[in-house]
Formats: sequence, C-alpha cells, structure tokens
Amino acid sequence: MADKMNNSKIDRRNFVKVAALSGIGISLAPKLTFGSSLFSEKARIGFIGVGGRGRSHLRNLLNRDDVIIPAFCDIDPVANEKAQEMIVKAGHEKADVYDKNEHAFEQMLEREDLDGVIISTPWLWHTKMTIATMKAGKYAGVEVSAANTLQECWDLVNTFEETGVPCMIMENVCYRRDVMAVLNMVRQGVFGEPVHARCGYRHDLRGVKFNPGVNFGEGSNGEARWRTQHSIKRNGDLYPTHGVGPVATWLNINRGNRFVSLTSHATKSRGLHDYIVNHPEGGKDHPNAKIKFELGDVVTTQINTANGETILVTHDTNLPRPYSLNFELQGTKGLTDFDYNTKRIYIEGKSKPHQWDDMQPWLEKYDHPLWKRYGEFAAGSGHGGMDFFVDNAFIESVKRKVKPPLDAYDAAAWSAISPLSERSITNGGEPQDFPDFTRGRWISNKPIFAVNSDEY
Repeated sequence: MADKMNNSKIDRRNFVKVAALSGIGISLAPKLTFGSSLFSEKARIGFIGVGGRGRSHLRNLLNRDDVIIPAFCDIDPVANEKAQEMIVKAGHEKADVYDKNEHAFEQMLEREDLDGVIISTPWLWHTKMTIATMKAGKYAGVEVSAANTLQECWDLVNTFEETGVPCMIMENVCYRRDVMAVLNMVRQGVFGEPVHARCGYRHDLRGVKFNPGVNFGEGSNGEARWRTQHSIKRNGDLYPTHGVGPVATWLNINRGNRFVSLTSHATKSRGLHDYIVNHPEGGKDHPNAKIKFELGDVVTTQINTANGETILVTHDTNLPRPYSLNFELQGTKGLTDFDYNTKRIYIEGKSKPHQWDDMQPWLEKYDHPLWKRYGEFAAGSGHGGMDFFVDNAFIESVKRKVKPPLDAYDAAAWSAISPLSERSITNGGEPQDFPDFTRGRWISNKPIFAVNSDEY
C-alpha cells in the first residue's frame, strides 16, 4: 500500500511538470483573466477548515510541486495538529496557524502571501468566509453547498461582480468519470436533444448525524457537531449540488440555459426518530427521542429550465439505503440510467427494442478526453479520482489567473435550490421562481466546463 501511495504521489507531481511544459491544464478554466495575466509557477494556498474534508484537499495539494501552504485556520486543535503533521511530513515548512476564535480566518486573510483559499467548514460559514476571501483579493474555493439563503446566493454573485475576484464551487461529482462520459455523449448527440434528467443525494447519514451513538451537537464527532441541527430546523433539499451540478453541465445551465422554477414536496419525518429509539445507546426514554425533526425523510424537487427540460432531484438521508446519486438523462434518441450499482443505456436504432444495454462499453467508448489522458494522475486522490480534477481546476485557475470552470453563478444557481425548496414545501408545493443570477447573460454565455480538452 505504501508503494502504491508513493507512486500515486510521484505520478501527480509528474503531471504538474508535464502540464507546465506543454501548456495544458486550462480546459477546466476559461480564458477570461482578472488582474494580471501572468502565469505563476506556484500557487500559495491557505485553508479555512482542516477537518476531514479540508485535510482531503490538503493531502492532494501536498502531492503537488506547484503549491505552497503558508497558513491555515481552524478552531479544532486536533484537526490543526493533524494538518500540521501532514504539511511537515510532506517536506513543507510549518504553516502559520490561526485558531484564536471563529473569526480568526479574517486575520489570516490579511496576509499578502496567499493567492487562494479553500474553505471546508460547516455550511453556515461558507458564504461569509467566501465573501471575505474574495474581498481580500484571494481566489475562494468553497465546499458545497455554497449558500443557505437566496440573499447569500446574491451576496456571492454581487461580491464577485464588485471585486472581480473569482470563487469556485468545489463540486467534485462534476468530474466523476461516468458523469463526464455522459457529458461527452450529450455533446456528441448520442441521446439526441435532452428532455429530462434525474439526480439526487440518496445517502444514509444517520451514523453521520449522530456520532457517537445517538448524540449530536457540542462534544460530538465530525459533522454531528453541526449538520444534525439543520435537520431539526429545516425542511427542504439541504444538499442538492452533488446531483444537480453534473446535470447543470449536461444541460448548459447559466450558459444558454437556466433554472426557471421549482416545486418541492417532503414526506413525513420518521427516520431520525426511529434511529434514536432503536439504537442500543438510545431508546424511547433518551432525551433526543423527544426531538421533533423538521426535515422530511424524502424530499423531491421538480425543476423547469428555460430550454424546456425538467429535472427531478431527490434528497434522502434519513432512512436505511445504499448510496446513490440516482442519475438519469433522457433525450429524443434514448436515455441512460446509471450510478455505481446501475449502469444501463438505451439508444434507439442501436439497442434492441425495449431492452437495456450494458452501459460499460458506452462509457469506455465515450470516456471523456480529460480522463483518458490524465486519469492515471488521479489515482488515490479521493472519491474515485474526481478530487484530483476538482483540486487541479482550482489550482490551475489560481496559477493562471483565470476564471474557474464552476463559478459564482453556478454556486448561486445550484445552492438556491435549498431555500427555494424550503419555501415551496412551506407553501404546500407552491412553485418558486429562480432568480436570474446572471442578469440575462445566460442567453449568450457559452459552455466552459471541460470543453477545451486538447489543452488539458
């Protein structure tokens, strides 16, 4: 295992050298500059949040020769110790640590030796930290979702437009290999004209929301410290971007198309209560068994687009089930239904009538050029390799001083699903209109995500 990890590290470092020599690395970022257009050989990156997800990004960046980590910020001493150990072990100088209080990140952002900052913190901090980072003149890479309210969505867009400093929503599933193969199929017309898509976040998170046992909040571990509170207070699609991000790239959202409206519905809430009552450390007399959870166990949202497609999005995190993002794309020539455990496709004139084909040969035939050429460098980077691509897109954007491929407008449109779904459910499924965060520019904007494959 150690040899494999070392080889992966060498491979990814070789990728950086090859990329620099050949001028590759930019198809994940459009050629639109802000500030200086000079290429930087190294990106100086800070971190706000070095918990599990933050350290995953940190690990990938430490495997590169073109990144320096001058500083990071977190209020968890255990997380800080682990992050510093990783930095030193990778041969870097010790980073400065900002850990005084919840606003210590503001002091870190005053530094002049940071080009970009990756933000991996609890959801309620994402927007305010991203805005502070942009106002400080530093690229912001924000974990998902990027915002919780419509006002926060507008704040992201307005801050970008006021400062000219980009932010990138770090939606790694957009770079999943099968997702990008389907993107390639869409662009080559395999499915004809897209008509309908399905996606979601269907993930049993009961053991995440309660950790250890049936505990959450202060004194708990990981996301149980903060995530469970959202399930108590909110009823809507709280985590839409893993599914919607890929679909948005297939349907050219914000670039010739846009989300227009949605309706949402929620089931009753039973899963989290039953988990507490039936857990060996819980029971019907446990204090947490008295909590009323607002979040419906299954939330379904139907989105209408300007080009006439519909998108069905499902949020399902409170019941026992295998993990699935539930992807489907249907067009005038056929459809695909796929995820980790289901890979099937039907193309009229190619498949036997009314019979599914195994999707694997199609995935191999239409494997996206980015994965064909650089998949080996992604080995071991996390989430099946897609973390390599999302981190690389951010770093290359910072180094080349160009706008990232997933930008403030994407962050706003995708994240807006959460507050709009909450509003729709509260009002009995009433339709909710999406703001046009691009202010009409979606009409003439061109697709940019993974388009210029010859350059990457």
